[in-house]
Amino acid sequence: MSTPRLIFIIAGLTFQLTQLNFADPVLFSPAQPMPSAELDSQTIINRIAIGSCAEGDKDQTIFSTILQQHPDIFLFTGDNVYAATEQDDASLLSLKKAYYLLAQSEPFAQLRQQVPILATWDDHDYGLNDAGGNWPHKTLSESLFEYVWAIPPEAPVRHRQGVYQSKIIGPKNHQVQVILLDTRFFRTPLTVLPEPDYHGPYQASLDPEQTLLGEQQWAWLALQLAIPAQVRIIVSSIQILAEGHHWEAWQLLPKERSRLFELLRHNQSNNVILVSGDRHLAALYRDDSSLETPLWELTSSSLNVPLSGFKTDIQTEPGPKRIGLPFYDANFALLEINWEHATLDLQIRNIANETVRQAQVKLKLPGIAPL
Repeated sequence: MSTPRLIFIIAGLTFQLTQLNFADPVLFSPAQPMPSAELDSQTIINRIAIGSCAEGDKDQTIFSTILQQHPDIFLFTGDNVYAATEQDDASLLSLKKAYYLLAQSEPFAQLRQQVPILATWDDHDYGLNDAGGNWPHKTLSESLFEYVWAIPPEAPVRHRQGVYQSKIIGPKNHQVQVILLDTRFFRTPLTVLPEPDYHGPYQASLDPEQTLLGEQQWAWLALQLAIPAQVRIIVSSIQILAEGHHWEAWQLLPKERSRLFELLRHNQSNNVILVSGDRHLAALYRDDSSLETPLWELTSSSLNVPLSGFKTDIQTEPGPKRIGLPFYDANFALLEINWEHATLDLQIRNIANETVRQAQVKLKLPGIAPL
């Protein structure tokens, strides 16, 4: 048995032995389960909708706009709710109330009734702004996450620490793998800038003890990338390729980012698209130096808390890998796969469903016959 697989199995068994039983819905009240349409593993994926950063007490119209696009799946990439008060409350009552608000959203209810939803979390639906592995209530927060997203008891994610998970969707030769990473549960503390900066409070660190994913998740990710798939969507709640700012991003832990690129190279991963949120802006990024083929990232944020809604002095941050300027108003994103022509369109759309940023990626699909 390989070392990564052994680490993964031992960690999972340890978690099962120590995990508290949070099956009682009374414990999560007033939060409610939000099941979505059943995901058929044989569905041919042509259109993926993406969104992040949604406050339950703000306009929910954008969920209706997303539904009008008839996506095959919707990826909720973090900050899916915001606790009204982020404090050291062992019951996480404010976070439970935030989930309750989302459950009451009629536009979101209509979306999830018709479209399968795959979710991961970021800091605000984890429980605390910029929180990492030292957040004391993360185990309860994880159980709450699994409860509200109606994750089945038999799902592997319920039997290990963290909310990372992966899905393979589609028939043979038309398979899309969606990998949802957890950038919170295992992350070590970040390094703070000695002086405040307009573009964020943190600085990069090469400390070998710092980690973003943790060894258990790294071992799992290595196994996932070895699974055959024609297209891979890697979801990270925080940006991977973006540089030029000091907010949370993979650039703050360059050793971890290099490890991700090396893992992709080792598996000769083609047709990989990175997806992120968090920033309250949307943008496209391209890196030509890490893999044999260009690596693209699509950041979509925010569904209803855009930067233009609360900041009047927006200064465009440096973006050496960014294509064009960021988009600062409410937005969602679409990935459209054209299997016949071997292309993938990256689109950022505003609340009026107008495409405001876009790019096309040529896919490597040798021997794939049109359906």
